[in-house]
Parts: sequence; structure tokens; C-alpha cells
Amino acid sequence: MVWPFKRKASKQIARIEITGAIASQTRKRVLKALETVKEKKYSALLLRIDSPGGTVGDSQEIYAALKTLREKVKIVASFGNISASGGVYIGMGAEYIMANPGTITGSIGVILRGNNLERLLDKIGISFKTIKSGPYKDILAFDRDLTTDEENILQELIDTSYQQFVETVAAGRKLAVDKVRSFADGRIFTGQQALELGVVDRLGTEEDARRWAAELAGLDPEKAECQTIEEPKSLLNRLLSSRGKVGLELGGTIDWLEFELATNGQPLWLYRPNY
Repeated sequence: MVWPFKRKASKQIARIEITGAIASQTRKRVLKALETVKEKKYSALLLRIDSPGGTVGDSQEIYAALKTLREKVKIVASFGNISASGGVYIGMGAEYIMANPGTITGSIGVILRGNNLERLLDKIGISFKTIKSGPYKDILAFDRDLTTDEENILQELIDTSYQQFVETVAAGRKLAVDKVRSFADGRIFTGQQALELGVVDRLGTEEDARRWAAELAGLDPEKAECQTIEEPKSLLNRLLSSRGKVGLELGGTIDWLEFELATNGQPLWLYRPNY
């Protein structure tokens, strides 16, 4: 909820939180919040990211909106417990990035998952008859294995998406593409290591990031208020959002089953810890 203001928004810092897996609902919420920041003419934005990543297109749209907004608003991203993969990509939309020394970040890469249930279906006597317009229309079908041609098509798709990711990080952090590629192999690293690699600018807490955003906008860090922009939830939504969540060891909660079903077959910028 955006609370009534006693001071002009231009004298305040807006705060937007991105938590959990990034998908269409995250994109819609964040883009709406960014519009509020623009309309109310906040002078600075604190972007708190605590996410293992998510879908490629949704992450790209949030990133693009941040890049446009920062032409008028100072944006500082604060990486929380975990800001990996798509979380890193979104962070590239900020002018500056701060992370905790122990933040889990990195995992720069792309993954696409499909499920092959052919042997299970054979055991229980279920088969499918597929009529298709072309040889690749049922690519990643769950009742058969991939062909060599299909693997090549999907690998090319992944490689293209990966190149987009690498180039975005290189541009956002002012690093050489080859430098980014040297650590963009899916590995995770700490905030301390991210600082050494040039992925983040400083180490510090969310409060440190808030003060930094205030200074960049020419506001008094001691007096500048920070307003979290979020949509009010109905009682039903609050009850539903607390149901069926699987704990994430390194921070946050995600309904992994729901996310898996919704994104099956999509390229993902996602760090998947054991759960």
C-alpha cells in the first residue's frame, strides 16, 4: 500500500521489493509500482531484490522499465539473502548495486527443463497419438525423448538467451563481454566475490543502500523517508499466498510446484537450490 504522504514524493525515496521466483505476476506488480514512482515523481528508488530468478521475458521487461525510469530517478538495488540469475538481470537496470557480504548471487546462465514420462506411461499402459503441423510442434513433449535435431534447436535457443544475459551484464557493469563470460557459467558466488568481480558496487545493508540512494538524489539521509510501494492484498489473497509454500534454504519462500507447472518448457534465468 502507498500510504498518504505528508511530504512531497520528490523529497522521499520509493521502495519496491522483488521476492520469490520472477514470473508474470511479479512483472505486472513491479511494472505497476514503477509507474507509480514515475507518476509521483520520486527522486530516488530503492529496489530490494531477494529472488533466485525466474522467466526470461518477465525479467527482461522489468529490466527495460528500470532502464527507462533511471533517466529521471536515481535507482539503487539492494541484494538481500539471494539475488541470483534473473535477480541479477533485473539488478542491471539499477545505476548502482549494493549487496551483503554473504548474499548469494551469480548463477548467470539459462536453463530449460522438460519432463520425460515415457517409461512411466508405458508401465501403466497410457499412450498418446499426436497430430501435428510440423516435425517440431510437440518439442519437449513429456511422453517421448528429444531427437538430436530438437536438442540442437533448443541449445541454439538457450545459447541466444545466454548471450543476451552476458551482454546485458557487461553493459550494465561496464565490463568486457569476455570478462563476464569467464564467471557467467552458472556458478554462484557471495556478495564479497561479486564486488571483486565487478558485479556489485559496494557491500552493505539495505539501510546503507537507502542512505546511498538519498545521497545520490540530493536528499538528507537522516531525514529522507522511504515509502514501500505495493498493492494492498485482500484477505483471500493473503490466505492463498501463505498456503502451500516450500521453504527456500537461502531465503524466501516459493511454491515450486506451481512455478514448475506454469513455466515448464520455458527458458529460465533461475538458480535452483536443493529443496
